[in-house]
Amino acid sequence: MASQRDIRRRIGAVKNIKQITRAMQFVAASKLKRAQDATLAARPYSEKIDEVIADLATVLSGEDHPLFAKRDGGTRLIVFITTDRGLTGPLNTNAIRFALREVVEHDASGGGLTLVTVGRKGRDAMRRAHVPVEAHFSGFGDRPTFGDVTALARLVTDDFLAGTYSRVDLVFTRFVSTLTQRPTLDRLLPMEPRPDTEGVPGNQFLFEPDPSTVLRQLLPRYVATRIYQAVLENTASEWSSKMVAMKNATENAEELIEDLTLSYNKVRQANITREMTEIASGANAR
Repeated sequence: MASQRDIRRRIGAVKNIKQITRAMQFVAASKLKRAQDATLAARPYSEKIDEVIADLATVLSGEDHPLFAKRDGGTRLIVFITTDRGLTGPLNTNAIRFALREVVEHDASGGGLTLVTVGRKGRDAMRRAHVPVEAHFSGFGDRPTFGDVTALARLVTDDFLAGTYSRVDLVFTRFVSTLTQRPTLDRLLPMEPRPDTEGVPGNQFLFEPDPSTVLRQLLPRYVATRIYQAVLENTASEWSSKMVAMKNATENAEELIEDLTLSYNKVRQANITREMTEIASGANAR
């Protein structure tokens, strides 16, 4: 059985850990509010540009612009977004398992596959799994901006136009609520019409001045907007998961302190009882 001094040291160490996890919980909560507001504010714009591009896809084809071109075979690219830092609960683990399952299913169907990673956790996991990583981008911090993703968007667009890839997907963690974050795969390229507009005659849409001009104006922002929204979703998910993880760690520390305090009191009581017995035995011996 541990001595009173050892138990006191353990209680002190756990109290220090509790202070750290509680502070990290409060920091994550404050950053979550900012990240959540940014994510929710950007969603309407991202959804609307998706709708416009999907409507254009009903009247244009791969002959009008190569970003609409569907190619058989070829290499598939997955842009995999995770965090740079840990202490985020199961967030990165779930995302990595989701991405690896997609990699295994693609390998079973045949064809090449490579990744572009955003965030150190995803890059390290893919390297350990011997999945080819074409390029890596560090995480974009607590406040990602649209300008942060332009280099990644340009790389993806240029390689697709050059015929390097036949398909580009985004894998990230979508923010649903404070307690729910869901790994998600979204098709990025080639652009496709929405299911509810397939087969709709093109003359039911009015474009000014014409579809090709609208497309040229939108394309520079479309890919970057989709990637930026995915980064925002992942950032909000990161702080949400970190806040919950630190809250659970703080509660576990409190329970451990209670258990250690109980053990300390038992040892202290046992020592007192032993000392009293020794004193009584000595008095009787006289």
